Amino acid sequence: MAARLLVYTRTTAYRHDSIPDAVAAVAALGPFDVEHTEDPAAFHAPLDGYAAVLFLSTSGEVLTPSGRRRLTAYVESGGGFAGVHAAACTEEDWPYYGELLGARFAGHPAYQPGKVLVEDRDHPATRHLPAVWHVTDEWYDFRTSPRGAVRVLASADETSYEGGGMGGDHPLAWCRAQGAGRVFYTALGHASEAYADPGFRAHLRGGIGWAAGRRSGRGAPGPAGAGSRAGRGCAE
Repeated sequence: MAARLLVYTRTTAYRHDSIPDAVAAVAALGPFDVEHTEDPAAFHAPLDGYAAVLFLSTSGEVLTPSGRRRLTAYVESGGGFAGVHAAACTEEDWPYYGELLGARFAGHPAYQPGKVLVEDRDHPATRHLPAVWHVTDEWYDFRTSPRGAVRVLASADETSYEGGGMGGDHPLAWCRAQGAGRVFYTALGHASEAYADPGFRAHLRGGIGWAAGRRSGRGAPGPAGAGSRAGRGCAE
């Protein structure tokens, strides 16, 4: 039986038009049995049956207090969590979520082409990518750089587009350990066109699959291990 992936796309703030195409793309990635919902009640029961939970362009406050407790317990006990794009614009009133994801959204310039610098190709989310990846996206800025608290996989070259706000240290995709769980985040994925791009789809497949590794039976535990509250360690 395929491992189960819970894909959550609830929005209470800005809603991306790309969400239907994003969900369809994730469902086609394999090898997961994808369950898509926008119902916060999905988090009112234990999440142990899922290999990973994916917040796919969620925005605003999307969980109830019970849902927050269930998600916390799930990740801390070894569950996988992945966030895509506007997942960084989510659960602003919940401090734990900011810690879990690694950074919070600050703003973005106009949608435009630019360059992604792949810093770490020893990870399933990036090993297929060129050293310089040309993409068109919104180039999210974050309130602070997560570097030092996460394993940075790719960053933005702000000299390649207009309006960047973080300077020379601008992570875009990373992974980290939270408790016994694994967390992957990518800031890319604004438009429907991204989800038709083979490179971006492979980026998602690798990141989500890595996050799910401990519960899906794929991959070895990262060095942070159970009992570590949070950390940078996220070896494959």
